[in-house]
Amino acid sequence: MKTHTESLLRSHPRGDKTRTKDYSDALTALAACAEACSVCADACLAENSHVEMLRRCITTDLDCADVCTTTSRLLLRQTDAPNDLVHAQLHACVVACQLCFEECARHATAHAHCKFCAEACRHCQERCNFLLGEISSSGTAEETDPAESSVLSV
Repeated sequence: MKTHTESLLRSHPRGDKTRTKDYSDALTALAACAEACSVCADACLAENSHVEMLRRCITTDLDCADVCTTTSRLLLRQTDAPNDLVHAQLHACVVACQLCFEECARHATAHAHCKFCAEACRHCQERCNFLLGEISSSGTAEETDPAESSVLSV
């Protein structure tokens, strides 16, 4: 069954029609992860007697939510995708999800919100890593001569 996101991506005149499902799956995972991270950070703040112990968890939650949101926005821009920035952003998202997963997993037995967040981070990491592999196999933006593109060339 085609999702609303898939339909939107398919309607784009320059979208990657062969990988619409892969993009849609990643976008769904990114949204769920950003949501889980935001809720987890807020829930950690509400753990009055444990806030100090959860400080790193809160930070990684907020970082991961921001990275996921930015990644989604870049993936939705299909006109010139995939490009080097999309590849770098997907890689950054994989790293952010891994870090957040590890931190939330440390608190998962004591805090259900951390358990749910860790699961969302792991799934998002898997979907982004898969998409990164798929679009990397199709190449990136054209290579340019570094000397031609350097702003600092004399």
